[in-house]
Formats: sequence, C-alpha cells, structure tokens
Amino acid sequence: MGEQKTGIYDAKKLGLPRLIILGLQHMFAMFGATVLVPALTGLSVSATLLFAGLGTFLFHMITKRKVPAFLGSSFAFIGGYAAIAPNGERELLPYACLGVATAGLLYLVLSALIKIFGHKKVMRFFPPIVTGPIIIAIGLTLSKSALDNCKTNWGVALIAILIVIICNIYGKGMVKIIPVLLGVVASFAFAALIGEVDFTPVREAAWIGLPVSLDDTVFGLVQGGDRSLILTSIITIMPIALATMIEHIGDISAISSTTGQNFIEDPGLHRTLLGDGLATIIASFFGAPANTTYGENTGVLSLTKVYDPLVVRIAAYFAIIISFSPKFAALISAMPAATIGGVSIVLYGMISSVGVRNLVENKVDLSRSRNLIIAALVLGLSIGINYSGSIMFEVGGVTITLSGLAIGAIVGIILNALLPIEETEYSDMIKNRMEAETEQEEQA
Repeated sequence: MGEQKTGIYDAKKLGLPRLIILGLQHMFAMFGATVLVPALTGLSVSATLLFAGLGTFLFHMITKRKVPAFLGSSFAFIGGYAAIAPNGERELLPYACLGVATAGLLYLVLSALIKIFGHKKVMRFFPPIVTGPIIIAIGLTLSKSALDNCKTNWGVALIAILIVIICNIYGKGMVKIIPVLLGVVASFAFAALIGEVDFTPVREAAWIGLPVSLDDTVFGLVQGGDRSLILTSIITIMPIALATMIEHIGDISAISSTTGQNFIEDPGLHRTLLGDGLATIIASFFGAPANTTYGENTGVLSLTKVYDPLVVRIAAYFAIIISFSPKFAALISAMPAATIGGVSIVLYGMISSVGVRNLVENKVDLSRSRNLIIAALVLGLSIGINYSGSIMFEVGGVTITLSGLAIGAIVGIILNALLPIEETEYSDMIKNRMEAETEQEEQA
C-alpha cells in the first residue's frame, strides 16, 4: 500500500503533451486484443474501435469519471457469435449481436438489485479469498495468447519486453511512465527493419471512411428478420452474461486494488455494471462486439502508477478518431503479433501480481484449510479449463458454454457460501477488511 501513495491521481499537472502520450500508451495496450475479436468473429474493426471509445466515455460518465477503466472487446462472447455465425457470415452476425445486446440487459438487472439492496449484500459473496484468486487467474489465462503471439518472432517480442523493463526500472521522468508505448514503438520499428511488417494494407486503405454500415447492424432485422433465429440467438447468448458479470466484478476489484481506491464503494458497483451493460447494448446494436473492462489497461495502471481516468479517456478519443481513418487503423493492425505479445506478457503478469497483492493486503490466511481449498479450486479450474477447453452442456436443446474463469468464479462463490467459517476466522476477516478500508480512506 505504501507504494501506491506515490501514484499520480491528477495527470493534468504533467502537461498536455505528456497526457497525450499517456493516452496513446493506453490505446496501444488495448488495441491488439480489441481488434482481435472482430478479426475472429467477422465483425467490423472500425465499428469495434468506434464503440470501444464511445463505450468508454459512457462508462466514465455513469461512474462519475472516477474509474480508470477502458472498455474494449469482450472475448467471452466469441463462442456466442460462433454459435450463430460460425464462419462470420455477414447476414447472420446481426442476429448474434442482438443476442449479445439482450445479455447486456442482465447487467442492468443486477445493477438495479445492487442499487436496491446495497453492494455489501452482493460483495459478501466476493471476499478477497474469492476475488484474489480470480484476479490471479485473469492474468494467467490471458498469458497464453501473449505467448502465442511471442512465438511468431521471439526477437521482436524480446525487444518489447526489454524496453518495458529498462524504461520502468531505470527510466527517469516521462520515460518511466510510458514504458509500454516505448516498447511498442521500438519493437514495431525493429520488426519493420527486418521485414516483418507488411505495409500493403496501409497503402491500399482510404484515409477517411465511415466506421458503421447500417446493413451490418441489428436495425436491419426490424424488417424481414427471422423470428426463430432471433429467439435462438437470445436463448443461446444471453446466459453468457452470468459469467461476464462475475468477471466484471473481478476486474473492478483488480482496478480498485491497483489504484488503492474502493470503486465498488464509490462510485459503486451498480454504476460500473450499468456502464458496462449499456456500453455493450449500444455497441451490439451497431454491429460491434460486446464491451468489457480491459485487463490490459489495468496492467498499464499498475506499471505506470498514473491512475487518473483522464488518460484513459484520451485513449478513447484516439480510438474514435482512428475508427474514421481506415488507413491509420490499417497501420495499427499491421503491428506484428510478436510486438503485442511482448507487451502483453508483462501487462498480464501485472494483473496476476495485483491478485497476489489483494490476498496479502487483506491478510488472507492461506494456512486455513477452508481458504486453501477455495483458492486451489478457483485457480485450478479457471486455468485448467482455459487450457483444456470451455465446458459445454445442453439445456433444452441449447448449448451453453462456460469459460474456465466463469466456472472457477462460480465454484469459489459457492464454496465460500457453504464452507463453515470459524468464529475467530470470521472476526479476523472482518477486522482485516476494516483495516484495509481505513487505510484506503486515509490514502484517498
């Protein structure tokens, strides 16, 4: 906690040029994963960037501009898109988007329940012994994609990793707080010099273009939509939100732990869920992927110690601007996978480290069998299922897919509710939580 006191909560004092560079850094951090979702599903890259930016602004407005979170493309719904449009069929994707939009409605329902009954009645199901391992698992499960990208060219990836480490440890002033951006630029330049970058799509792309085509939106289903396919999409995709809402709580816990501010308390979990849900609904209606709070940007926060949400909003501005420029989007898309992988492996590791810190700061006693079992199963299931394949089962003829994170989180919540707590352990847990909250309030 002592290290967090050196963090920058008001980035305006850094000056406009540095703010812009910090915003660019956040944009580069989210870009690889954000554009990967439309690349895998067939959705529009430009629409994805536009509604990632707009969704982030909406989220910040609803959360009183307090939470430094960027909303990028959610990977959790890829299975849903594949179930409706297995080959990215353009005529089927609007049906899948409608299903995702209805899933976003569940965020609004949970937000309303938390508003009515209070977040503490919900968060008692998410104590540090559950959220800590979930945060650890978020980073570790993401690490596979980073390593897969690194394998495309380890030399390019190592340049990115080394620059990030050197700048963060030995850098002074601005260099120390933009290690990710410097790592991306250096690695990209090195890849271009050795012929690893294809600039043909950049030369062929137009300078200006509209990011959204109405034919690719849900509005095109108003007339002539297949009612049976609409119902199938809703039934198939809507349950996925049960998993993503749990992941949302884990992400907000990670951001809170990183910045030393309790965002579940203020501005409130109901607001973060509302912002995430509305951003997902709006993006889906216009043919963009579901939005979610991005772990990559949490990693940047942890690395740079710049916690001002303003820098994230600047990244959102850049995402919107790029969405109207196919040429610039093509330039960013030309970034080698190894560059993305090298930077991501550091950021994903940072997320897992935040989870470890969450356990330490809340003084979770892992010598107790109850806590050890919960942590073991959350980690084992979340990571193991992620690498062996999602769990799929049928309910009424509909295939439901649950990710490792979703299953690990659900099992952790259930075990925490069912396994008995010794009276002394319960008292210690309450005492530790009160001490942690008091320390956060004093720091704020």
